[in-house]
Amino acid sequence: MAYWLMKSEPETFGIEHLKARSTALWDGVRNYQARNFLRQMAVGDEALFYHSNTKVPGIVGQMTISRAGYPDPTQFDPHHKYYDPKSTLDNPRWTGVDVKFGEIWSKQLPLEQLRLMPELESLALVRRGNRLSLMPVSPAEWQAIMKKHQSL
Repeated sequence: MAYWLMKSEPETFGIEHLKARSTALWDGVRNYQARNFLRQMAVGDEALFYHSNTKVPGIVGQMTISRAGYPDPTQFDPHHKYYDPKSTLDNPRWTGVDVKFGEIWSKQLPLEQLRLMPELESLALVRRGNRLSLMPVSPAEWQAIMKKHQSL
C-alpha cells in the first residue's frame, strides 16, 4: 500500500462533494509529474484530501483509491475545460483514478501546522512554491500526520 496527498479547491471539488458521491473520478490533472503519480496509484492506497487555494489551506480528510489509473475521459471531450486535442484514444496523455470517501476530519490540519512538523521536511507540500496537485507521502510522513491529526 502507498500513501498520497491529493489537492483540490473546495469550491471546485471539496471533500463534501466526495462524501455526497461516495466515489468519484479524480480528473483534470494536467501536469506530467502529477500524472505519473496517478499512474502509480493502486486500489487500496490511502490518500489525504487537501483543500487548496482557500483562506486556510490544509488536510481535511481521507479517502482510498478505489480504481487504479485509467484514461481521464475529460481529455477527449471538446466541450470540457480539460479537453486536450493532442490526446487520442490510442494514445491518451492524461490519467484519472477513482477515489472513495473515507472521512472528514473534525478539525482541519492547516498547511502552516504541517510546515512546523520536522518529520515532514521532505514532503513536497511544505516547500514554498510547490504547485503539484498530488504527491506521494512516505509511511513515516503518513504516521506523523495521523498522529498530529489524532492530537487535534
